[in-house]
Amino acid sequence: MLAKLIKAIYREANLIDFIEYMKLPSLASFRFFEAAAQTGSFVKAAESLHVTHGAVSRQVRLLEDALGVELFERRNRAIFLNDAGRSLHEVTHSVFEQLEGAVYRLQHTAQNEVLTLSCEPTIAMKWLIPRLPAFHEANPDINLHLVAAGGPIDFARSGVDLALRRDDFHWEPDIYAEKVCEEWVGPVSRVKNSINDNFEGERLLHAGTRPNAWPIWEKLSNISTKGSGRVEYEHFYLCVQAAVSGLGIAMASFLMVQDELESGQLHAPYGFLLDGSAYYLLSPESLGMNNKCARFQSWLKQEMAACLQS
Repeated sequence: MLAKLIKAIYREANLIDFIEYMKLPSLASFRFFEAAAQTGSFVKAAESLHVTHGAVSRQVRLLEDALGVELFERRNRAIFLNDAGRSLHEVTHSVFEQLEGAVYRLQHTAQNEVLTLSCEPTIAMKWLIPRLPAFHEANPDINLHLVAAGGPIDFARSGVDLALRRDDFHWEPDIYAEKVCEEWVGPVSRVKNSINDNFEGERLLHAGTRPNAWPIWEKLSNISTKGSGRVEYEHFYLCVQAAVSGLGIAMASFLMVQDELESGQLHAPYGFLLDGSAYYLLSPESLGMNNKCARFQSWLKQEMAACLQS
């Protein structure tokens, strides 16, 4: 790979056209030459490379012999780049800068692994993002890339490592699914104790992404909402925000409104009930086979458990 790169640079610089079919000298000889050219001294080059002066001199001579041209003028124990040496140094300096940059990026990437997570928009906005600083603090080597999406996911095409989903759709049997939390739901409003019997005259906020949220809660709670009005919003998180703004009563997931409940922006007069659904972490393979995924799963389950216990 390096040989091809050096050949390409040589060709672009029109330095030595005939080396296309010639075996390149060793990388070590180029490295020794670069150090000598940079410092202007075999002695200083030896110090920077932690080798002897003789080793630098021998490697440079081997390079000159292989190329068939001298690269330095040697006068009174001093060395000076000649025209050929200056031309070659322009190339080697660029090559080694590129190598150092590539090595740094590879090491940086290895130390800061990227984890791409697809997450339903409401839980991403209302629960996950506010808690990501804690995840980054606990896992500084993982760079979490968040993609807001819901429903089925094609891991092969999307490039996603994990997907956080509620089990309101069917996923293929070859997808690994880890249950992380059950869903608790209940009506929330901005004004405390403002809900009338049978929700008479109240505006209920319905989400297009969860059309059965209110009917399921009515059945579980045995409470009727027949006296209410109806307002439609496209997404679950829009209903929550509308409730915060006093536009009506939203059917909300406890996880999505925990912060608003604690701050007093919202109130839940009926509390929260299990609705029979749950959140799952989906993956194309077992989470135990990928360290970064396993660590995120562990953090997620602990964080969700702590939230539900509060």
